[in-house]
Amino acid sequence: MTIPAPLTGVVPPVCTPLTPSREVDVPSLLRLVDHLVRSGVHGLFVLGTSSEAAYLTDAQRRLVVETVTGHVGGQLPVLAGAIDLTTPRVLDHVASVAAAGADAVVVISPFYTSTHPAEIARHYRLVAAASPVPVLAYDLPGAVHTKLPAELVLSLAAEGVLAGLKDSSGDLGAFREVVVGARTRGDINGFSVLTGSELLVDAALAAGADGAVPGLANVDPEGYVRLDRLCRVGDWERARVEQERLCALFGMVKAGDPARMGASSAALGAFKAALYLRGVIECPVTAEPQVPLSEREIEGVGKFLSGAGLL
Repeated sequence: MTIPAPLTGVVPPVCTPLTPSREVDVPSLLRLVDHLVRSGVHGLFVLGTSSEAAYLTDAQRRLVVETVTGHVGGQLPVLAGAIDLTTPRVLDHVASVAAAGADAVVVISPFYTSTHPAEIARHYRLVAAASPVPVLAYDLPGAVHTKLPAELVLSLAAEGVLAGLKDSSGDLGAFREVVVGARTRGDINGFSVLTGSELLVDAALAAGADGAVPGLANVDPEGYVRLDRLCRVGDWERARVEQERLCALFGMVKAGDPARMGASSAALGAFKAALYLRGVIECPVTAEPQVPLSEREIEGVGKFLSGAGLL
């Protein structure tokens, strides 16, 4: 299907359930997609950070996209990450996920070596020229060590290179600059500005963002759909209360012991533990070499679910 321009609402970055042997758990993935669709989300983003895309083989990535697009059957737009180090490798992923049915691709800057803004711009122009589907930029400086400049994003939007931005930078000033520019510049039309934050969705929507891509929406999609709806009707007080409930629920990402695992292992492990405890997926394991949560830590995640009324 053609993605809306702009794409609005809640677009969860779908977790990738795995078997104990770390293969894609297709039945659990289908249950997760059903869980999200029933909750009223507005799109799905596979092969992002919350999907553990960087840890999956190329064959596993394609299986995820084929599984989700085949199951959704055009009910919702499906965005797929094309995450890799260099332009040629990203182009291989773009071709693969587009052939597997993705409606748009989400692309980060090149990484590993230091990259100049001119090289970033060239990267996106080359990807867009070869892509059969729209291209959204993914601003993730924590992973690629380069911040996408707001003016560069807006310039590429004006050229028609970029159809949108998923911002996970945490730079609210630059995010607002993109939001304002997309709204006020006469040479930009239908550009989607999406926040990747779990904690500031109400603030982002109040600033004029089009939607949100929060990893926690895997666990509580109803909450984020409700928050989105409250913001769109201008019920800011109830939206604040809902956002604060979701902020408290997000505390689950600290259930993992930082002395033995990194923040990614803890956060993704918590999301998967929550889905496991809610009966959505069969197994809470994360991809290697991430450290799995212990039984005690999973119990800690359960306390956050109980506090949010989800168990």
